[in-house]
Amino acid sequence: MTDPDETSPIEELLGGAHRNTLVERMGIEILEASAERVVATMPVEGNTQPYGLLHGGASCVLAETIGSVGSALHAGPGRIAVGIEINATHHRSATSGLVTGVATRLHGGRTVATYDIEITDEQGRRVCTSRLTCMLRDAP
Repeated sequence: MTDPDETSPIEELLGGAHRNTLVERMGIEILEASAERVVATMPVEGNTQPYGLLHGGASCVLAETIGSVGSALHAGPGRIAVGIEINATHHRSATSGLVTGVATRLHGGRTVATYDIEITDEQGRRVCTSRLTCMLRDAP
C-alpha cells in the first residue's frame, strides 16, 4: 500500500496540477508521461451513461487529458497547452474494468501540438480513437 502523502514520479513531473480537477474525479491515473507519449488508465465504473456503457464523453475527457499533458510537456516550462480541437470515433463499448489511453505525438511545433490517442479495454480491444490539437502559448 502506498503512503497517501507520498508523491509519485508522475505527480512530481506534473506538479500536482491534476488535484481537485475533473481528472481526479474521473479516476484517471497517469502511468507514463513524456512529450512523445502519455499513458493513463481510467475506470469504467462511475464514468458510464444510463445503459451501463462507458460514456463517450468520458473517453473524450481521457483523450484530452493525456493529449494535453503531452502537449504541455512538449511546450516546456513557462508555457501552457490549451485544447482547440478534439474528435473521437467510438468503436466498441466497455462495461467494466479499466480503459487505457495512449497518446502519441503526431506534430510538435512551437505554437501547435497534435496527438493521436488510442483507448483500449483490458482485452486490448480498441474502444475509441481520438485526435487532439492544442495551442501552445506563454503562461499568463
